Amino acid sequence: MSSSMLTDVNIYHAGVVTANEDIFNGNPSTDILSMANYDEILFVIVKGAGATGTATITVESCDDTSGTTTTAVAYKYQATTSGNTIGSITDAAAAGFTTTAGANQTYVISVRADGLSGTDKFVRLVATESANDPVDGAILSIGCKSKHPKDPPLDMTS
Repeated sequence: MSSSMLTDVNIYHAGVVTANEDIFNGNPSTDILSMANYDEILFVIVKGAGATGTATITVESCDDTSGTTTTAVAYKYQATTSGNTIGSITDAAAAGFTTTAGANQTYVISVRADGLSGTDKFVRLVATESANDPVDGAILSIGCKSKHPKDPPLDMTS
């Protein structure tokens, strides 16, 4: 891995999970992240234990860091729901998609800056619990394709 790759990404905990237990409880939203310095943000949802809990995953374009005005937007995602079998890249409409019941799964959600609404520069992921059964896991965000690579990487939270 070259050092320039490390300056092109910023990995952030997304502000959703503290104990990694029941990650969809309460219909959480990630922190609102700035795309001013990144062309793409990947949200990575990792589901561990919890065989029946599911959530509908949507992405909101935001006009500021407080989410004064939000607009659900379309995005792309890729799911790994069975062992090492990675699914195809799938287009999700603004209404999102519902995760599959089951444990040991990974979902990668890709949001591009040019897919945000109007002049918005901020984004967040929303997980609306659809089958209320605890799911252990985590949600991360990765800022990709830095517009201004630096060491350390530029912040995504302001």
